[in-house]
Amino acid sequence: MNPKFKKIDAEYEKNAEKISALQDRQKELEKQRRELENLDIIGLVRGMGMTAEELSALMKASRENRPVLDQNKQEESHEEI
Repeated sequence: MNPKFKKIDAEYEKNAEKISALQDRQKELEKQRRELENLDIIGLVRGMGMTAEELSALMKASRENRPVLDQNKQEESHEEI
């Protein structure tokens, strides 16, 4: 076997191991980043005093590109009727 082939093959295997380790680390970093983003989102929602239902309505309205009415105002308008 050509000695250059052995050298290249060894380097190839070494690089493959490094790539695998880096991909594993990248997945772990993505997981940590997502967890921190989720904690930030939860903190913002709780800081605004929103309920899960209000957040859901906000998200739905955002997807539909329409303004969100304040639920308290909606309840008041229903009580007046």
